[in-house]
Amino acid sequence: MTRVVIVGGGPGGYEAALVGSQLGGEVTLVDTDGLGGSAVLTDCVPSKTLIATAEVMTDIRESAELGLRFGPSDQGNAEAGVHVDLGAVNRRVLDLAQKQSEDIAERVLRENVNLVLGRGRLDGPDRVVAETADGEQTFEADVVLVATGARPRELATAQPDGERILTWTQLYNMTELPERLIVVGSGVTGAEFASAYDALGADVVLISSRDRVLPGEDADAAQVLEDVFARRGLTVLAKSRAQSVTRAGDQVTVTLSDGREVVGSHCLMAVGSIPNTADMGLVEAGVTLDAGGYIQVDRVSRTSSRGVYAAGDCTGVFALASVAAMQGRIAMWHSLGDAVAPLDLKTVSSNVFTSPEIATVGVTQQQVDSGEVAARTVTLRLSGNARAKMQGSRDGFVKLFCRSVTGIVIGGVVVAPRASELIYPLSIAVAQRLTVDQVSGSFTVYPSLTGSLAEAARRLHGSRSAT
Repeated sequence: MTRVVIVGGGPGGYEAALVGSQLGGEVTLVDTDGLGGSAVLTDCVPSKTLIATAEVMTDIRESAELGLRFGPSDQGNAEAGVHVDLGAVNRRVLDLAQKQSEDIAERVLRENVNLVLGRGRLDGPDRVVAETADGEQTFEADVVLVATGARPRELATAQPDGERILTWTQLYNMTELPERLIVVGSGVTGAEFASAYDALGADVVLISSRDRVLPGEDADAAQVLEDVFARRGLTVLAKSRAQSVTRAGDQVTVTLSDGREVVGSHCLMAVGSIPNTADMGLVEAGVTLDAGGYIQVDRVSRTSSRGVYAAGDCTGVFALASVAAMQGRIAMWHSLGDAVAPLDLKTVSSNVFTSPEIATVGVTQQQVDSGEVAARTVTLRLSGNARAKMQGSRDGFVKLFCRSVTGIVIGGVVVAPRASELIYPLSIAVAQRLTVDQVSGSFTVYPSLTGSLAEAARRLHGSRSAT
């Protein structure tokens, strides 16, 4: 029986453990903080639970055109009858995260995985040492998978205190809504929390060192979000770099590199992540790390050390739970001799959980504009969709990319409520190399937002003869 030892219980680790056991491996999973890792305990599950509450508040605030009235009949103000109890919201957030972690642990144990609570490190490429409450335990391994994730990056001039200066893992200790929340960082994490706390009723200032929010996303999608932010009163300070963050009592001051100061009640630092790879014996075991400390892996999750694999955020390959899980599964399929297809990043779909959401898959507009990829594209505004009109949704669009000659769908962008659900048909189309005619030839419900996906594909008909 092949001995598999996995270090880290996030999506890359626990999904690998399940596959490894399924394929007959003798699997040991060494974990420190609870199964699910940061994705379940401090990142994806908590943040999206908070965002779910924010979505309801957004719907309420923007429901006047639907004919809904709140409070006294002479007031007509949605906010008069609804307010946010942040303490209750965060208690639900943390409780849900803990239960999700417990559910995962129960499943892993049910699949005969040996679960060890402790900090794991490599002692060569075929041995893992776990530091547990009962002392060190050593596990011989035929296969090792490192899935230790990443943690929030901290700046020397903006040290989190867990009360007023916060990382995204510390937000859930708050019991009252911030009077004024300053968010430093306009990437996915910063944009999501800025959007959520604005919806919950906080005064939000988003500081971006770039010329727009979400610099790594579709520019048209980012512009929609900026327009929505402006309409809702969320302040975006573009081309503004935070130099330091200090606290004085109940007030925080963010000093920008040009000398300006932004004062608020709380500050969220969302300035990226660093991998949890230090002091693990990786280099000594022959594992190559890049300059940022990320483990270098190939498309089947192999490291430079024979028998050692890696998955998840510690590899620096798309910081997505779905990618981490797939990397972990691929590692087990490959190491245990099952059929395996290498990781194909061109088929990965991702989502930004702002309001509206931004979902993408495959080729990007930047690749098309630069000439890297030859493609035809079409964009349909959500404001023309009948279902969107009924729901009062006017912000967003559907964008589709296809090959110029064959009409094969190679990418898409959806900016809409629940874009994370709407992107799935396009993900299937990209992964299965469907043509726009095949996509448009399938029935959609009328009225529905998915109707815009089919309509976009229909408008690209004839691309076979295009140049």
